[in-house]
Amino acid sequence: MRHHEITSNRGSKKTGKRVGRGDASGHGSYAGRGVKGQKSRSGGGVKVGFRGGQLALIKSMPRLRGFKNIFKKEFEVVNIRDLSNINENTEVTPAFLKERGLIDSLDKPVKILGEGDLTHALIVSAHKFSKTAYDKIKAQGGTVKEII
Repeated sequence: MRHHEITSNRGSKKTGKRVGRGDASGHGSYAGRGVKGQKSRSGGGVKVGFRGGQLALIKSMPRLRGFKNIFKKEFEVVNIRDLSNINENTEVTPAFLKERGLIDSLDKPVKILGEGDLTHALIVSAHKFSKTAYDKIKAQGGTVKEII
């Protein structure tokens, strides 16, 4: 096969509609633009999202605008009250929390927050601890290990 012998598949190529080439062409007169109005004029038309002078949809929805911090760290959050159901002196790790269904994913770092009360000592390993959570675990004689 030679370069000049290559052809397109049948039906894959269509000749474009030649508008504005006289009435005999079938697309003459107004050339498919209708009669009068902004869209019939040359250079006419409206920009995307224009709603006839009404406030643009994008401007009326503030959640779609603004600053998105690409460096934000998202944590899997566990409260002290969730740890109070665990037996005394148990080693609590992110894998243990996932197994118990307290966190959804091991991809995000785990943070322990201080809401609720702890009644016994635990050995807790996590990536971050709030000040109150740290104090409550220590107050019960527990151990806090921060994962780096």
